[in-house]
Order: sequence, then C-alpha cells, then structure tokens
Amino acid sequence: MQNILISILTPFKNTNKFLYDCIESIQNQTYTNWELLIIDDSSTDNSYQIVHEFTKHDKRIKLLKNPGEGIIEALRFAFKNSSGTYITRMDSDDIMPPNKLEVLLNNLQKHGKKHVATGLVSYFSEDGINDGYRNYETWLNKLTRTGSNYSEIYKECVIPSPCWMAHKNDLLAADAFNPNDYPEDYDLAFRFYKQQLKVIPCNQVLHLWRDYCTRTSRTHEHYAQNYFLEIKLKYFLELDFDASKQLVIWGAGFKGKTIAKLLIERQVKFIWICNNPKKIGKHIYGQELYSYTYLTELKQTQCIITVANKQSQKTIRSFFENKNKIAMTDYFFFC
Repeated sequence: MQNILISILTPFKNTNKFLYDCIESIQNQTYTNWELLIIDDSSTDNSYQIVHEFTKHDKRIKLLKNPGEGIIEALRFAFKNSSGTYITRMDSDDIMPPNKLEVLLNNLQKHGKKHVATGLVSYFSEDGINDGYRNYETWLNKLTRTGSNYSEIYKECVIPSPCWMAHKNDLLAADAFNPNDYPEDYDLAFRFYKQQLKVIPCNQVLHLWRDYCTRTSRTHEHYAQNYFLEIKLKYFLELDFDASKQLVIWGAGFKGKTIAKLLIERQVKFIWICNNPKKIGKHIYGQELYSYTYLTELKQTQCIITVANKQSQKTIRSFFENKNKIAMTDYFFFC
C-alpha cells in the first residue's frame, strides 16, 4: 500500500493565517507516500513564502503558480502535473485528521475503480458555526454514512469538495476540472454521478472544515444561489429529464421563478403549480400558475420541487409516495 502515490491538489490564495495548520496536518498523515501539488492563485499576502519554506524541508510538497486565474484553472493545472494513481483535494484553510489519506485509500483499494471515497466532515470556527452550515454538515454526513449521496444531488453538493478520493483514470473519464462551471465542487459531484461512480459509505470524520467570514464560498459571486440553480438544471436536463413526460415546476418563490426563467430561455415547455392561493391563476413570465391539485389531472409527469419549507417538503413527498411516484425519477427536490 505504501507504494501507491496519492496526489493532493490544493489551490491557495491569501490564506497565510491557515497554511501552517493545513500543511502540517498533511505531513502528519499516517499514510506517507503522497505529493502535495499546492498552487498559488495570485496571492498578495505572504502565503507563497510560507509554502516555499515548507518545500525546503519536504520534497513531497510541490509549489507551483497558477498560469491562469481562479480555482478551476488552479485545480486543472495541479491535476495536469499530478503523478499519483489516486487523486484527492484539500483546501488550504482546512485540516486533515491524521488517518484521512489512509482511510480513503483503503476504501478505494477494497472497492476498486468506478468508486469515489469520501468521509464525514466537521465544521469548526472561532466564531461558532451558524445553523445553515451545521444543518448542511448533518445532512451531508447522513448521506455519506450510507453512500446514498446521489439520492439528493439536486438539493445541494453531495460530495464535500475537500474530502474525496478517486482513481486518476476515473477523473480523466469524468473530464474533471476542464469545464469552467461554478461552483466547481458541485459540477464535479454531478460528473461523478454522470459517470456512475459509486460512493463508498463511511462513518469516520475525515475532514475538518474551517468556516470564517471571508471564505470564498461565502463571498464570491460564483457561489451565489443562481449559479447553483443553473448547474442543477443543466445536469437535470442532461441526465434525468424525460422529454416524453410533462415537466412540472412546483413552487413560485425565488427558486421556482429562476428555474422557470431558465427553462423558458432554453425553450423547454413546463406546467407551473404552487400552494399559494394568492399566486394561483396569475401569470409570471407569461406562464399561468395552477393549483398543485392540477397535478392529479396530469399523466406521465416529472416534477421539479422548489419549495424550501421543510414541513411542506414532507407533505409534498407524502403526496407523491401516496401516488406511487418514485424520487429521482418522477420528482426531484431542488432545495
């Protein structure tokens, strides 16, 4: 096992406060045959100098400069220069538990190609974790424990961006890091789904995910809600849409309106339903809104559900289950 090389891809930009902890956690791994391809994405602080000092004492650390701009081009460049049989990612502001690489590799060796290994994640922050991130952690870890991540892929990113490992050939087959589609971690999760890479269940915390106010996923426009909705719809139309069925949108809030607008732009016909009596019968973007009861009059439908309220989601799920409809075939939760 120690002969197998793992390539760790890590872009960084102005994370000098966290780089020591991050790199030292990699150096403290129980599995030692790794290379760290750490890519400077135009840092303006002393991050480059910090990493450069590490390279003087550890030849496994390979410091490169991003020839382009942004995290996708940095990842693409790191992947191009990787030599490992297995590939994993790491964020420069996070921490690896000591057994992370060992556990991920053991799971992949046990299950073989066409699999992706992942693990439970735990957020930490000096200021405490807000309910949104804590709920995401709980939801994501529940899926990972059973390997059922794809069952809710249209809700949120189901593969934690800095906590996965895959065979290099599977990443090449998925054309990983080549599209300039943000958010890049969500795009990659859909590519794993498209390639039918099976998620290996795991019940161990393998990644410590740092949250802070200037984290990229909090501040960059590429991680705004509209980008998430665009990527969801793109892959839905490519992978799960059945053109022989009537497409229905359930919900007329921000997400429902965004999905409707995107479908109109793509000239995809749909029927629009909602629960809000104030909106039923009105027209938005030239589309009439019907009561959700109209769904009972339709045959052979696929429904995109954009209702965010958790209790309403339970009611909607029961509605479909009572009609023997199948999740991820007949109906899809987009939030």
